[in-house]
Amino acid sequence: MNIRIRKAESKDVKTLAALDARCFAAPWSEQSFEEDVVKNPLAFYLLAQTEQGDVVGYAGVWLIVDEGHITNVAVSPDCRRCGIAKRVLNQLFTDCERDWGIRAFTLEVRPSNDPALALYESFGFRPVGRRKGYYADNGEDALIMWREAEPKEV
Repeated sequence: MNIRIRKAESKDVKTLAALDARCFAAPWSEQSFEEDVVKNPLAFYLLAQTEQGDVVGYAGVWLIVDEGHITNVAVSPDCRRCGIAKRVLNQLFTDCERDWGIRAFTLEVRPSNDPALALYESFGFRPVGRRKGYYADNGEDALIMWREAEPKEV
């Protein structure tokens, strides 16, 4: 699949919320995307777009001092297993390190989400703890995962 990855803009808020609703049992509201994409200077979102202009995936991060908290990673159900999430995350990590010096990342993920766990582990994320009852839709715990910064030579 031929896609391009670009920074999310205010014009993408409705589309991101609609994609989120297709991907998650407890999706973010349009207002939540508006807050992050448009108003929050410490949030950064990338999206994957087809040549026809369809948004088929996205990832977001909150920039917290020298760490990044991955907020969401979503790929349209009909486009999964095409490497889109991997491409978006790879670009997200590259941009965050280059532009903000962020090299350590954290996220929460459902322990039952094997495809997401495999994706995150492929990027070096490791489980470090649990948030009990984190997911409101079914009370499932969340695994807390970290991708530590590689030491830089000085």
